[in-house]
Amino acid sequence: MSELAPLISDLALILICAGIMTLVFKKLKQPLVLGYVVAGFIASPHFVFTPSVMDRANVQTWADIGVIFLLFALGLEFSFKKIVKVGGSAIIAACTIIFCMIMLGMAVGSAFGWSQMDCLFLGGMVAMSSTTIIYKAFDDLGLQKKQFTGLVLSILILEDILAVVLMVMLSTMAASHNFEGTEMLESVLKLMFFLILWFVVGIYLIPGLLKRCRKLMSEETLLIVSLALCFGMVVLAVQTGFSAAFGAFIMGSILSETAEAESIEHLVTPLKDLFGAVFFVSVGMMVDPHMLVEYAVPILVITLAVLVGQSFFGTLGVLLSGQPLKVAMQCGFSLTQIGEFAFIIASLGVSLKVTDDFLYPVVVAVSVITTFITPYMIRLAEPASNYVDRHLPDRWRRFLSRYTSGTRPVNHDSLWRRFIIELVRITVVYSIVSVAIVLLGFRFLVPFCNEWLPGHWGALVAAVIIILCISPFMRAIMIKKNHSVEFVTLWKENRGNRAPLVATILLRVLLVISFVMFVIGGLFKISVGLLLGVALLLVVVMILSRQLKKQSILIERTFFQNLRYRDMQAEYLGEKKPEYAGRLLSHDLHLTDMVVPGESEWVGHTLGELNFGKQYGVHVVSILRGKRRINIPGADVCLYPQDKLQVIATDGELETFAEAMNHASSVVDENVVSSGETIMRQFRIEADSPFLGKTMKEAGIRDKYHCLIAGVERAGDTLRAPNPHEPFAEGDVVWVVGESRDVYKLTGLTEEEAYED
Repeated sequence: MSELAPLISDLALILICAGIMTLVFKKLKQPLVLGYVVAGFIASPHFVFTPSVMDRANVQTWADIGVIFLLFALGLEFSFKKIVKVGGSAIIAACTIIFCMIMLGMAVGSAFGWSQMDCLFLGGMVAMSSTTIIYKAFDDLGLQKKQFTGLVLSILILEDILAVVLMVMLSTMAASHNFEGTEMLESVLKLMFFLILWFVVGIYLIPGLLKRCRKLMSEETLLIVSLALCFGMVVLAVQTGFSAAFGAFIMGSILSETAEAESIEHLVTPLKDLFGAVFFVSVGMMVDPHMLVEYAVPILVITLAVLVGQSFFGTLGVLLSGQPLKVAMQCGFSLTQIGEFAFIIASLGVSLKVTDDFLYPVVVAVSVITTFITPYMIRLAEPASNYVDRHLPDRWRRFLSRYTSGTRPVNHDSLWRRFIIELVRITVVYSIVSVAIVLLGFRFLVPFCNEWLPGHWGALVAAVIIILCISPFMRAIMIKKNHSVEFVTLWKENRGNRAPLVATILLRVLLVISFVMFVIGGLFKISVGLLLGVALLLVVVMILSRQLKKQSILIERTFFQNLRYRDMQAEYLGEKKPEYAGRLLSHDLHLTDMVVPGESEWVGHTLGELNFGKQYGVHVVSILRGKRRINIPGADVCLYPQDKLQVIATDGELETFAEAMNHASSVVDENVVSSGETIMRQFRIEADSPFLGKTMKEAGIRDKYHCLIAGVERAGDTLRAPNPHEPFAEGDVVWVVGESRDVYKLTGLTEEEAYED
């Protein structure tokens, strides 16, 4: 009779225990993560009443794969654009909580006399709240639609990404055993370099690859390709000195921007659940009851530190972000637990052999206790905030009221700030890509050319190839933003701005000259004067080259199309508002969707007959109809049942319009595909403008250019609805909405000028 491999019997035992515990914990309405931990304890040698896992090493390998899948799945749910969307409140709160909790954890560990590395890892473990547990608690308590829950979930998004960064830094410090400021700075710079490089290159290459192979992508091939990309990035991350989990997260975040993200997430979920269960079971296998008894006091102290620390620092962080006291306390009390990332960080310390054996089971015990207490802490938040509010001194109450409701005036410095931030972003990103190209060229291309070409020809060919490869990015560094709205406004507004603006151009030109001189100087031994002359000549050629300009535009356009493709798809489907909708809010105009009921009297009539603009002050931007989208529909377009109208109007006008549609119930059509992207732009009526002195109808902007006038600014007044019978005057600023090609045609803005902007 053939023998069964120990790995298979161990897996059978793990899955049987996990299956039973998941049913039990599901019945008890408790997080399944805790069920897996209990299953691991039952399958370990510490529980003598059941068989035990025999091959712990192989199980640990499976657990490491589980961490990779967990971080890969987290990356698929995450988008770097979410950091912008969560807002300043979440950023301030998350950074405050993590920093303060790391310090608190290190202080607690030091008080018990633990090693420096144990204290550092303990600080990282207690700093991260559990996303899974908080989601479930909110769901069980019916709090998903409360005001504070949105802020809590935004904080958790930031904590997840910061946890990955923290893991990388802990790995680096554990490897070097060095806490000097120089080492830390080098680690952070290295992390930022590879993070930006991999993300930019990945977004540029991978979505295009998946698009070209879409016809070949069945579910099976899509799963294999996505896992190949994931584990390929894992190997690359480890080779460059980072953790496997970091590589998996980066690839997941890159794939999250593709059209196939939801399909990949659906396919990967079963694998994540399986290997994730093995990981959490392996966590439970390390729980030693004798050690828990021995370290009962530290467990209670750390539990108390998590409960009090997260409550206090969470409240403090949210208060600092400008939220009211009640919301701040509700957020702080909701974050009082540790979970998945605490286990992952603990396993990282064990795998690197830098933490003591007792720390793992101690943290698991703390996680179990705080998880059970979480619902009670959330319920306690409101009574606690009422108690604090009643006993708060009047002086403090008035101060908090002013701080949380105060407004900050926007000054002229914001224009400079926005301009400088954009310059820094462009310069840093393109410089990182160029540095990577130069390093790869010197590492692989130069030796290859020197081996196969005689004399100096090898170095010459290598230099030409490297400079050609970095030229599009070098040109973008020098030229981008030199014709932007910020640059032009600052230049015309004040003569004192011109010298700093010229300085920004010269600094970027000097940076590019330095790049070129480094490449040539590294391959040829020539005088500094000749080197500088050659570099200047090449820089002038870069600036004047039309072909290089087109190549630079193509690279940037491809990147941003890939980056925005998923959002654009959501806009096409009517699942997301266009970007310009947010700009309308500052002018008391709104873009909203209205669905034409099937039994509506409007069905069968044209827009010209219905005349929404005259009757309700509402302007139709797009009609979403089945698999068709009609942008800037003309007066002869007829309405059909379930047409989704995207309309622009003020609040009052939209309310009047909605009342007119309330004769029938609305049915949301979810199968909508767009045939074009609508954008908003503005242009000024100059003395030589063909529209000067003409009314809207005489100008023919809607009929000839297929664009809609959203509003007009006149003589410094605020944006107002256009009067169709009022002629345009010199100096009027006209805001138009339409498909990009029509708007550019109307405003006279070419694609190249849009790029330079």
